[in-house]
Amino acid sequence: MGSDEQEVREAHAAFYDAFAERDVDAMEGVWSFRAPVTCIHPGWSLLVGREAVMASWRSILEGPAAPELVYSRELIHLYGDIAVVTCVETLADGQLMATNVFLRELGHWRMVHHQAGSISPTSGYDEDDDDDDDDDETPSGFLN
Repeated sequence: MGSDEQEVREAHAAFYDAFAERDVDAMEGVWSFRAPVTCIHPGWSLLVGREAVMASWRSILEGPAAPELVYSRELIHLYGDIAVVTCVETLADGQLMATNVFLRELGHWRMVHHQAGSISPTSGYDEDDDDDDDDDETPSGFLN
């Protein structure tokens, strides 16, 4: 068995593979079957519970306007049986910052939360800035 970080990386990739392939069954397999799940799609209200979350993914993946995206700048934080992964989602019309939370469930990493939101041009984020200098300064004009 691989390291926890590698297993989380693989679970994270499986989420985006399911998205790219418009594979509803694969998407269902990514999400937790036992733990409560939540999801916030860009511009949507909070979805709570597996039924609501999976219905949203079916709607997106089976819809005629399902966006194409690629992810990058994956950053994994492990907290025992919980992993938080942040990344950038690049779509044809812009970029989103995403947070994906995984829980170890019966030996497999399963998603329990996904949230993605637009990156504001004034956010201070530089897509070409790959240095990891941990600049914790909050950009001006933001409350949190």
